[in-house]
Amino acid sequence: MNRGLLLLSLVLVFGSCQKKTEKPPVDYKTIWVDSIYSTMSLEEKVGQLFMIRVYSNKDDAYTESIKKMINNLHLGGLTFFQGNPISQVELTNQFQSISKVPLLMSIDAEWDLGMRLDSTPKIPYNMTLGAISDNSIISKLGEQVGRHCKRMGIHVNFAPVVDINTNPKNPIIGVRSYGEDKYNVSEKAIAFTKGMQSKGVLACAKHFPGHGETATDSHKTLPMVSFDAQRIDSVELYPFKQIFKYGIASVMVAHLNVPSLESIDGLPSSLSYKITTELLKEKLNFEGLIFTDALNMKGAANFGDSGTIDLLAFKAGTDVLLLSEDVKKGMTKIIESYSNGEVSEERLAHSVKKILAAKYEVGLNDYQPIEIKNLVADLNTDADKLLYQETIENAITLIKNENQTLPIVKKSTQKIVSISLGDGENDTFLNTLKAEVEITVLDKNQYQKINQNNLVLISYHRKNARKTHSISQEDIQLIEKIAKKHQVVFVDFASLYSASNISFSNIEVALIAYENSEVSQIVAAEIILGMTGVKGKLPASLNKEFRTEHGLEFTAQYN
Repeated sequence: MNRGLLLLSLVLVFGSCQKKTEKPPVDYKTIWVDSIYSTMSLEEKVGQLFMIRVYSNKDDAYTESIKKMINNLHLGGLTFFQGNPISQVELTNQFQSISKVPLLMSIDAEWDLGMRLDSTPKIPYNMTLGAISDNSIISKLGEQVGRHCKRMGIHVNFAPVVDINTNPKNPIIGVRSYGEDKYNVSEKAIAFTKGMQSKGVLACAKHFPGHGETATDSHKTLPMVSFDAQRIDSVELYPFKQIFKYGIASVMVAHLNVPSLESIDGLPSSLSYKITTELLKEKLNFEGLIFTDALNMKGAANFGDSGTIDLLAFKAGTDVLLLSEDVKKGMTKIIESYSNGEVSEERLAHSVKKILAAKYEVGLNDYQPIEIKNLVADLNTDADKLLYQETIENAITLIKNENQTLPIVKKSTQKIVSISLGDGENDTFLNTLKAEVEITVLDKNQYQKINQNNLVLISYHRKNARKTHSISQEDIQLIEKIAKKHQVVFVDFASLYSASNISFSNIEVALIAYENSEVSQIVAAEIILGMTGVKGKLPASLNKEFRTEHGLEFTAQYN
């Protein structure tokens, strides 16, 4: 044999030996999940399906009652609500230390921890974020929320809301939605999810199959979604389908009455096999963790007793039963159904192993107590404050600017009169303006003192900017009366829906600031003065004249 053939033979033999000795990669997650599952009793497996509500601002007796539930009911996780960050971390460490299987910790923090906890920051509402064109800002906000949750030992945040708010009178979604355009909602939700999950916190798209058109609140009753299946598929389901493609970790099924998707009269979507399994899991191929919305909400609870509700939700295809009214009853019902063959071992293992897999994904296979030192400082950084300001600067929307009234020239000789309406604070807005131009401040009952040539700055400040109801008819009449005789700059520090009944025909300038925070007041004042540019676009229609994506722009003109 010549040397070439010999060398080729050796290479082939060596390569063959290499292939035979190669081993498949070790699937550590499956090994851990199977090892935990194999040691669990039936009661322990069923307990993993339940998450209960927990507060960190209660007394020692309350804490002991939660510990008993963790031990006696073998709970899979906890959902934290109101309290203090230090107290919550202390409780997290205590609860984790006594649980046989590490607990999956969750929170409903759509606009960051400040939605639930004192001494923690908030980000703007989703509707405000919907006005921003630069989605990288939304990703950075997601990263911030993820970092804060991670620091707190929280593994799942029930966000983002991907409902399309097509009903301006929706009493429960409103500014929690990114808006009424399905493409914008999808882009924002994906950007936020990308940011949050990059920090190791599981995101949860809600409220499947879509809560944006409803006219009632599922906390109080069962809302109706009357659209046909084709409309739901093309609109309400669109953001869910897009975010599923991205790879969101979980989804929350709402309590909705959707006759076009579920033929059983009055059966909530959260208890529907057709909606949870046939639509969500089979048709849309969603393989992540499935949560119910809170089962103590009337939208579900009114359908039957708590144990039956829990069983129906599980049989529908849900993995995690959130905030059951009675965990013990629910466990008993599921165990009875397992024992009589209605619930198979395969079905139980499917959900429990998904829950355990999620715990592995967030590092609970190697749980470490949460460090309390510097906690509050870590949750309130200068970088977070700068990001909040950047967010507001990109969101505030100029919808009208006749004759290029804005920006107001510094040291202008035109006399400016300011009238503030609403129940919210306005000092920061006025003081920012007064630092640059001379302003006469009048009470709304002094409007007769306005001179003919005055520029009138009317600002509306709402203490709770989450509320979407219209400005009062009395205030609307005053705004329109002043606008008929004077040049008016109107600034709305509330939900854009609050200005939906105003006639803007005689108003020269209209600025939607969305929220009444100090930063919003400063930025709005700086926009009026030309010290900051304006670039926001309406995330939802204000009226027939000012539709979604409308927004005028100008760049900063003064330092």
